[in-house]
Amino acid sequence: MAQLQNIDSSDCEKCIMVVKDSLDVLNGRWKLPILVSLKFSSKRFKQISRDLNGVTDKMLSKELKDLEGNQLIKRTVYDTFPPTVEYALTEHGHSLDSVISALKDWGGIHRKKIIGK
Repeated sequence: MAQLQNIDSSDCEKCIMVVKDSLDVLNGRWKLPILVSLKFSSKRFKQISRDLNGVTDKMLSKELKDLEGNQLIKRTVYDTFPPTVEYALTEHGHSLDSVISALKDWGGIHRKKIIGK
């Protein structure tokens, strides 16, 4: 945090801009949970759906397309009958590992502070 204390107005605007860009890519209820679901292994659509518990197929499909468009996940279609489709994190997607880990740690601390559990 010390890095953010001594910045001027233009640096502040740049910082806000890149944070907003990041949030635009990761916005919504399901994108980060999808990335967490894929963090350790590739999965098929229904496996991701089961991990998220509550996401509709339509919403999951939309979010997967958004994540693929931002090169965070890769969709692989295998030549089987019926076709098998798997989703996996890309190298760029794995660049969020430390962000997700920090959010997990902060979320645990926040939950204890607010809920007491």
